[in-house]
Amino acid sequence: MAAEQPQAAPVRTGLFIGGKTVETDDRLPVHDPAAPRRIVGYAAAASREQARAAVAAADAAFPAWAATPARRRAEIISDALTVFDDDAVAQTAALLTSENGKISFESQVELGVFVSRTRAALDLVDTLDQVKHLAGSPLTSRIHRLPMGVVTVIVPFNWPIAILGASLPYALLAGNTTVVKPPPTVPLAMVRMLELFAARLPAGVLNVVTGSNEAVAPVITDPRVRKIVFTGSTAAGKHIMTAAAQNLAAVTLELGGNDPAIVLADAELDVEHLQRLAHGVFLTSGQVCMAVKRVYVHRSRYDELVSGLSSLIDTYRVGPGSDPASTMGPLNSAAQRDTVAAMLAEAADAGAEIRELGSLDSAVASSGGYFVRPTLVLDPDPGLRIVREEQFGPALPILPFDDLDTVVEQVNNDWSGLCSSVWSADAHRSDALAERLRTGTTWINHANAVACDDRAPFGGFRQSGIGREMGPEGLLSFTEAHTVTRPVG
Repeated sequence: MAAEQPQAAPVRTGLFIGGKTVETDDRLPVHDPAAPRRIVGYAAAASREQARAAVAAADAAFPAWAATPARRRAEIISDALTVFDDDAVAQTAALLTSENGKISFESQVELGVFVSRTRAALDLVDTLDQVKHLAGSPLTSRIHRLPMGVVTVIVPFNWPIAILGASLPYALLAGNTTVVKPPPTVPLAMVRMLELFAARLPAGVLNVVTGSNEAVAPVITDPRVRKIVFTGSTAAGKHIMTAAAQNLAAVTLELGGNDPAIVLADAELDVEHLQRLAHGVFLTSGQVCMAVKRVYVHRSRYDELVSGLSSLIDTYRVGPGSDPASTMGPLNSAAQRDTVAAMLAEAADAGAEIRELGSLDSAVASSGGYFVRPTLVLDPDPGLRIVREEQFGPALPILPFDDLDTVVEQVNNDWSGLCSSVWSADAHRSDALAERLRTGTTWINHANAVACDDRAPFGGFRQSGIGREMGPEGLLSFTEAHTVTRPVG
């Protein structure tokens, strides 16, 4: 039985507008996914007027921040990172685990990812000073980059702080001012972290607003917002894009992914590679956009893969993220748990073998937490939802294949195109296959966030999104090209 964890007093967070913490009349309760009756804390519920005030504060701060030399902006942002000492990271990570459900180690890693992604952005500062010259007659031109203005960043619940690191530091370094909207079910740790970070920046450069979607709508619809960065579901991304169109605001959308892994006949299936694949599937209980969502394996290796993964995953221990013995926590919400359960039930009714693995203590299971054991769905009908849709949970369909071209055609014509992975011992063969796959990222013999190269652009094809985050492309996406032309002579 999991050890009883000490219960901290509920946390209360406010808004952060114009360099100051702002309290609200109303608050939103935040619950622990491992024990939903426990309230972790209360987040401020902004009014529409307060949301507009956040945009106004960012807009007022923009001229001075944009006029600050890029290298000086980088120095200020770098200095702000010093607030993340060991104590701050430990406290923030513990709070994140309580509201998100993920295991403590993942929460600690998440804070580190924000810092490392910010430093990766700062390393690109010279990119902003590059000027392109077009010489000739009768005209000569130079092209440089200008910041856009107010940028709104909206992040999801699963890796909110790490995902924020893919956009916020790039937006700030490029000279924009920002409004951040944390996820409604996981706002507390992010608000606490951003209060520390923003306090080292000029007032108004970074503002934070929590509350209902209706109340905070001005952070999307206000005409002073010139760009919106959104990470979340494809359906929600379409809504954001529609709203942005009213003011012709630019968008970067990182949306859903039904990410395939293709295991070739010559793949290495030793313990190391099986662990990589399992981690690529079940990190954060499968609640990662870039996680492996389905596996296509050559029929000659199907039994071996299923046996190896089953043995490995059966060692998992499902429980509260705060329990050091847990290797996988609960899902973040009852709705997501029920979605995964419905997909599994549909697959079982259709005749697929459903193999539940790992251990879940009976006392933990009776706590009401949103726990789901890691599950393999063996040789399901390709038309089932568990194969066609993004389950966003610890349930993995494994499908044998005979013809690789058929798999490639299916992957390239799927609704999603975020990530994929190729598993093969032959470097030339794996490279050749990777180049055929129309997804934003293709990993070879690895997958998921642990293999994400933060120096490279990240984003998706088709309904998995628009635009790219990180890398030089991600930085320049927060700027506008400005051309200055004069006649020769």
